[in-house]
Amino acid sequence: MSDSRVPNSASGQGPGGRRRSWAELLAGRVKRQKYNPERAQKLKESAVRLLRRHQDLNALLLEVEGPLCKKLSLSKVIDCDSSEACANHSSSFIGSALQDQASRLGVPVGILSAGMVASSVGQICTAPAETSHPVLLTVEQRKKLSSLLEFAQYLLAHSMFSRLSFCQELWKIQSSLLLEAVWHLHVQGIVSLQELLESHPDMHAVGSWLFRNLCCLCEQIEASCQHADVARAMLSDFVQMFVLRGFQKNSDLRRTVEPEKMPQVAVDVLQRMLIFALDALAAGVQEESSTHKTVRCWFGVFSGHTLGSVISTDPLKRFFSHTLTQILTHSPVLKASDAVQMQREWSFARTHPLLTALYRRIFVMLSPEELVGHLQEVLETQEVHWQRVLSFVSALVVCFSEAQQLLEGWVAHLMAQAFESCQLDSMVTAFLVVRQAALEGPSAFLSYADWFKASFGSTRGYHGCSKKALVFLFTFLSDLVPFESPRYLQVHILHPPLVPSKYRSLLTDYISLAKTRLADLKVSIENMGLYEDLSSAGDMTEPHSQALQDVEKAVMVFEHTGKIPITVMEASIFRRPYYVSHFLPALLTPRVLPKIPDSRVAFIESLKRADKIPPSLYSTYCQACSAAEEKPEDATLGVRAESSSAEEPLGQLTAALGELRASMTDPSQRDVISAQVAVISERLRAVLGHNEDDSSIEISKIQLSINTPRLEPREHMAVDLLLTSFCQNLMAASSVAPPERQGPWATLFMRTMCGRVLPAVLTRLCQLLRHQGPSLSAPHVLGLAALAVHLGESRSALPKVDVGPPAPDAGLPVPALFDSLLTCRTRDSLLFCLKFCTAAISYSLCKFSSQSRDTLCSCLSPGLIKKFQFLVFRLFSEARQPLSQEDAASLSWRPLYLPSADWQRAALSLWTHRTFRELLKEEDVHLTYQDWLHLELEIQPEADALSDTERSRSYDRSENSDFVFGGRTGNDDIISRLQEMVADLELQQDLSVPLGHTPSQGHFLFGIFRRRLQALTSGWSVAASLQRQRELLMYKRILLRLPSSVLCGSSFQAEQPITARCEQFFHLVNSEMLWWPSLEPVLLCRWRRHCQSPLPRELQKMQGGRQFASDFLSPEAASPAPNPDWLSAAALHFAIQQVRDENVRKQLKKLDCQREELLVFLFFFSLMGLLSSHLTSNSATDPLKAFHICAAILECLEKRKISWLALFQLTESDLMLGRLLLRVAPDQHTRLLPFAFYSLLSYFHEDGAIREEAFLHVAVDMYLKLVQLFVAGDTSTVSPPAGRRLELQGQDNPVELITKARLFLLQLIPRCPKKSFSHMAELLADHGDCDPEVSAALQSRQQAAPDADLYQEPHLF
Repeated sequence: MSDSRVPNSASGQGPGGRRRSWAELLAGRVKRQKYNPERAQKLKESAVRLLRRHQDLNALLLEVEGPLCKKLSLSKVIDCDSSEACANHSSSFIGSALQDQASRLGVPVGILSAGMVASSVGQICTAPAETSHPVLLTVEQRKKLSSLLEFAQYLLAHSMFSRLSFCQELWKIQSSLLLEAVWHLHVQGIVSLQELLESHPDMHAVGSWLFRNLCCLCEQIEASCQHADVARAMLSDFVQMFVLRGFQKNSDLRRTVEPEKMPQVAVDVLQRMLIFALDALAAGVQEESSTHKTVRCWFGVFSGHTLGSVISTDPLKRFFSHTLTQILTHSPVLKASDAVQMQREWSFARTHPLLTALYRRIFVMLSPEELVGHLQEVLETQEVHWQRVLSFVSALVVCFSEAQQLLEGWVAHLMAQAFESCQLDSMVTAFLVVRQAALEGPSAFLSYADWFKASFGSTRGYHGCSKKALVFLFTFLSDLVPFESPRYLQVHILHPPLVPSKYRSLLTDYISLAKTRLADLKVSIENMGLYEDLSSAGDMTEPHSQALQDVEKAVMVFEHTGKIPITVMEASIFRRPYYVSHFLPALLTPRVLPKIPDSRVAFIESLKRADKIPPSLYSTYCQACSAAEEKPEDATLGVRAESSSAEEPLGQLTAALGELRASMTDPSQRDVISAQVAVISERLRAVLGHNEDDSSIEISKIQLSINTPRLEPREHMAVDLLLTSFCQNLMAASSVAPPERQGPWATLFMRTMCGRVLPAVLTRLCQLLRHQGPSLSAPHVLGLAALAVHLGESRSALPKVDVGPPAPDAGLPVPALFDSLLTCRTRDSLLFCLKFCTAAISYSLCKFSSQSRDTLCSCLSPGLIKKFQFLVFRLFSEARQPLSQEDAASLSWRPLYLPSADWQRAALSLWTHRTFRELLKEEDVHLTYQDWLHLELEIQPEADALSDTERSRSYDRSENSDFVFGGRTGNDDIISRLQEMVADLELQQDLSVPLGHTPSQGHFLFGIFRRRLQALTSGWSVAASLQRQRELLMYKRILLRLPSSVLCGSSFQAEQPITARCEQFFHLVNSEMLWWPSLEPVLLCRWRRHCQSPLPRELQKMQGGRQFASDFLSPEAASPAPNPDWLSAAALHFAIQQVRDENVRKQLKKLDCQREELLVFLFFFSLMGLLSSHLTSNSATDPLKAFHICAAILECLEKRKISWLALFQLTESDLMLGRLLLRVAPDQHTRLLPFAFYSLLSYFHEDGAIREEAFLHVAVDMYLKLVQLFVAGDTSTVSPPAGRRLELQGQDNPVELITKARLFLLQLIPRCPKKSFSHMAELLADHGDCDPEVSAALQSRQQAAPDADLYQEPHLF
């Protein structure tokens, strides 16, 4: 029965012979059988056994995601539309299959599963790739890998997976393995990068594989691929792991392989990448090529963004130090001789931007001290790549202001070491480092010429210890000659080392060799330009082209200093062939002369007056200029051509400034600002034509015409670009951070405005602030005020500025210049001054909030702070109210840079600021009565911001305030108020104290007058003389309007003698002796009219001196001179001027009977008269007569053996002569004492000169100062005018005088005793370079001894 059913059933046929479907069969079984759980479980197990026998596990692992899975994740089980059990069932199912198969094969399940997963990873990675060198997965690949890794995590969790076997299996498919797959294995925790890399049997092979893949990864990152974020995360993880494992001390890598392999791999890969980048840069990688992109991306990993998650800084520092070592030492193919020839090409601006960017990132991690120390260590221990070493030095001095001091100290150590043991390597390193740093300009390092002079130009040089050192120096310099640039050879020739005369042959041999080398290079030392160009990389320019550049620079220096440049003066004497053959023809190129003489015309006229232009050449030039007026088109074309040639550098400068501005609001770009500023400095020099070393033009003082400031068009455009950029950058930076958190950009930018461009910047600031101030917008005011603060920050490094009277002759510091540029005359100028002062003070308080009060005071001029106090107190009634504790508000910079800046609110906020109130406690910035008076007098009443009523109320409030005293504006108003004030003081003060006096001091007005006179320029120009006369007339007008009690004190109530109240008045008169001849009769007349008492003591002294002088010149016997001697001598000096020439010597014979002190004072006044006769063309005294008077008095002094040398060594510390005579003699006269000294050379007694110990010291000092005066052009003021030369044929001009003085000294030095040479070294140390031959003669005579031998080393014990 059963047999008959089976076929029927098996065939699936129905009753009618029809075959039934599978569904019908199942339906039938369902109907016939009831559900049995045990049968269901057995059925399930049977199905699993069936699948195990016929399923391909490798294919199964690729299908585990199931058809319903839509979303992939790297960190959790796939979220399917079905229940989570779907994924769990798939993993458990495959895990069970793996266990069964491992059991049948007899292998551990972990090894089997590792092989299966590795094989699946390989299949995923070998899918079609998007690039020829793939490192990233496609979207589909990433989805499959994610599912696979989830299953691997399941296996790990159930101890069914061997990491070691998995790593070994992966390396078997290394050729198809993608870097992203490896990274995902690390991220998902399947196997770490460390385990995987350490498991490779060949460290070199794994390093090569990682290097290739990292290069491809960097290239794809820079190509902005679709999955760049994944690529960047991969690169960051790899680099962090390499740094941590490669540069971590005592690392404990607990792995199944040797732990030391991982550091080797890490260091190897990092080194491969760096070497690849360095070699690419050395080969000249093409911009935006694949290699360029790779290098740029790799250098980017050195930024804080990539390495930011590395907690410990020690591995980072070791990594950066190792990287720096590799940079400096990789492929040392260049020799030191190559570096000598090529280093000018390796400046910061010419170094590849990618390499400078890498330097800057290294600078972030290592301090300047660490960097210089590391550089020193590398150079001492390893062979180096000189190009990268020297470009690194350039980057160091550009990016760190403190690098200059560190490098100078290191170079000094190298030089001392070199000369101590003749170490050539130390010498080469020192010279290369100094030359490289000097290429970056004076703001970064001193010039090579200055360093060479400081190192070898004096007796304190490194070479002065022995002959051995001298030979070493000149051997080294001689060995350099074949490789030297002509510029350095010229420095060595123009500023040779100081050598004792007995070894002079060493120097002459070197100079001959250097000149021969220059001749081989077709560079003539005679035709060399006036200004050195040590930074130019090109060949030497032709003399004509160089002369054109020299002329332009000389005219620029003359424009800003008002004097003939020192370099031109020296060239006219010591380099006359070039001066006559090239410089003058270039200067005297015919042109259409402007109607208003420009700087070039003034320069030519100054040279002509100084006899530096031959008359025939000047006449030819004038005729050619007259002819050129007929063809003005030529001049126009020249200007257009020059303008066209300047367009390209100007555009480059504009572009560089734009790049800097774009960095202001991006915090990630802060590290590139220093490099951008260096590029701006380079572009600025190109615009202005400043290709030479800036410090070759020494500007000790800037001449600035504040009334008529002028700039050349090219300078005007360049400076406007700089100032506009500074203002824009400040506004941009302030929009994201307050001043104290803006970094050093402003200081770095300000340094580009120093050096040779500073005169042009200050001139433009004068135009803007003094003449266009009220029209400036708020951003301009804020920017220029901040610039003023930063210029004040560097005041010690900036030259003084001479703005003419009434400023002091010594010049103003730059912060005080801004005080002079801000006027308070009209309503508009008052308000502008208030804005500028508010902005400058507010910015300084915010910028330097954490620094000392001294720093704040150094950045701002006291006058600027005083003007702010004056204006706020005068204009705002709120400022006159008492301040409460709540008023001391904090200061915010933000409202000031907003377009709608409320300046009144900002000024009052500053007024009540706590730090500002503390600052006002400083005595220097407190507004005094004198300051208030001066500022009120400056205001024009008709243009005042206050009405007459408001002004009057302001005076009343000022009088009743403790802050300032009162006064009226306008000359008449102020005099009236002074009269009222004096009367009030006379009624209210203590009756025992004279009006306006204190027990220890005189009237305050005389102190004011004296200080104002001292502040006036002491020059001899017409402008200075007129300014002084105007000042004296104002004093006279004030004094004559005030009561007589101001002049001599009131004693009507005190009943004290009036004669005791005139000291201050006569002290003022004594210091201004020009007053006395016309003032004395008026004073005596008024005194006798109003007073019955005897003359005051000082008037009696004056009269006694005049009487003595009159008696001295009378035929009768002369009376003894009254005390003080200086007053009698002055009276006698004025009296002698009235004696006829033929009677002068006869009258002066009577001096034999006078006191020694009187003779010395009289000789001094006669010297002043001699100088005055030369200085003033309309002097009442004839120069010949003044000379004869001096000669006669000198003969009397010599005859009586009275020492007079102290008159030429006057100092303020000398209480007997110096302090007195320096107060009565003008500064311009005392500066010219060397001229007077050697004018009397023929009257010096030779025996007395040898006998007196101090004579040689004084004579040398006077000679050196005379040479300095000549080089500076100051002796031109004592040169006789053309109309008086015939009258003065017996006197020498300055050049002849210097020649005679030099010959006199060279003859005198060998005859002087040894004691005459004391303190000579200090004198030569300061000025010895003025005349090397005289200095050498002095040193040779001073060091002369029978056993002197420079071969002998000094005995120290």
